[in-house]
Amino acid sequence: MPAVTLVVVPRERFSYAQSSLESIYRNTNHPFELIYVDGNSPAPLSRHLRRAAAEKGFRLIRTEHFLSPNQARNIGLREVRTKYVVFIGNDIEVERGWLSELVACAEETGAWAVSPVYFEGDRKDRIIHMAGGSAEFVERDGIRTFDEAHLFNHSKFDDVAHNLKRDQTGFFEFHTVLMPMTVFDTMGPFDEELLSSNEHLDASLLIRQAGGAIYLVPTAQVTYTFGLLDDYDLEYATLRWSDEWNQRSTMRFVEKWNIDRRSSWIQPSIDWCSNQRAHLGRMRRSLYTIVKMQASKNIMTRRLYAAVREARAH
Repeated sequence: MPAVTLVVVPRERFSYAQSSLESIYRNTNHPFELIYVDGNSPAPLSRHLRRAAAEKGFRLIRTEHFLSPNQARNIGLREVRTKYVVFIGNDIEVERGWLSELVACAEETGAWAVSPVYFEGDRKDRIIHMAGGSAEFVERDGIRTFDEAHLFNHSKFDDVAHNLKRDQTGFFEFHTVLMPMTVFDTMGPFDEELLSSNEHLDASLLIRQAGGAIYLVPTAQVTYTFGLLDDYDLEYATLRWSDEWNQRSTMRFVEKWNIDRRSSWIQPSIDWCSNQRAHLGRMRRSLYTIVKMQASKNIMTRRLYAAVREARAH
């Protein structure tokens, strides 16, 4: 029986979900079970997931409404019966050996959470999104605030690989993370009041507060993919990064961890989420622009061919 269950959840879009799932089955040799939490995906993807579940034998759980990421994780978490669980976004591509490396680290170190290196964009570029991170509460001018940093962000992996080793780190992200199920006996399920942001920081801090360790494994690598959004993506992303969800999530984190409301960390945290929504909106508008330009190009091409034919006829 596999010792690990993968729980796949939506992050902000659905249009890469099929490719992501194919990547998991193509590049994962370590035995695993899989639970797929489908939060109201569009009909074509929903049909594909039903066919894939029947073919591959994974558990498919669907809701007829959009889910926040922590809601989706908790739905999947309740169904896990293995020693380890891996939470993975539906827009992730994995590299060969990724799961074996994560499990080996957990077995050998007793880590409460194990993170791979996260790449971003095109997997062939090997641009680091995060290779470990720091997250600390600090006191400045009598104000309790919070500092976080993605290590090696936007670096090329080949340029910094010599600096990376399997070691403890400050936090993980939910793009992909392995956790022993015993962790939840201590920290309980994920906080569903964190709707759009800071849920990874909250879980990481709870682990560290309880004395658990978080490890980075550079030999485990996954890619957080980008891409143009379709209409259904935009509908979900607009809710996922809505002002209401962003504000509520940030203030929940502030209150939970006793951060001073005068902290200079708060507004940038909210602004980042809002900028993410704006960025995704621009990606959708870019798609319209591309389609419009292609249509214009096709019209001009047809007119050119028609003019050539007419000239030859005379």
